[in-house]
Amino acid sequence: MKKRIGILTTLIMVVSILQIPLCANAEGLFSTEKYKVQEITEGIIYKNYLTNINNVKSSHMGDEKASKDIVDIAISDGRFKTLVTALKSAELVDALKGEGPFTVFAPTDDAFAKLPKEKLDELLKPENKKALVDILKYHVVPSKVSSKDVIKLDGKEITMANGKKAKIKVKDGSVYINDVKVTTTDIMGKNGVIHVIDAVLIP
Repeated sequence: MKKRIGILTTLIMVVSILQIPLCANAEGLFSTEKYKVQEITEGIIYKNYLTNINNVKSSHMGDEKASKDIVDIAISDGRFKTLVTALKSAELVDALKGEGPFTVFAPTDDAFAKLPKEKLDELLKPENKKALVDILKYHVVPSKVSSKDVIKLDGKEITMANGKKAKIKVKDGSVYINDVKVTTTDIMGKNGVIHVIDAVLIP
């Protein structure tokens, strides 16, 4: 009888010992899963946070541009250094910082680089100011014309600020003014809108 009790006691002890790692493993498994869930949850929250921050930043950038006039936008953009230099030489900065509204078809620095350097240098000379003013005004419409408005003008002519006509064309989903392509539309300012073009318009 004592022998049986001893065997039973031994078996109970063995089972108890075996149960300890099983319980520990079970606890560890649930603990790991808990941390995995926590990691996933925190990851989703952080991802949503970044998305919200980016949305706010984009919105803020849009608001910041809309609070500037079109000259200040051109200056801060970085793509229109030659245009800004030309506007200063032609003494048109103050006019384009006025109430407006204006629509500017703005050639980038790369667009101006397509002109022969000697021709651009000549235009920037004080004695050629009248010709420069004429060219620059040919890039301005004395009213606000958004991309939606431009599309409706397909095949029609618009009157530019120098009194001359320019023709709008829509082809393969792109907008052209006098066969010069509009590459970016609707950069909104507080006194008008800028559409970026890839060449200089010549009256």
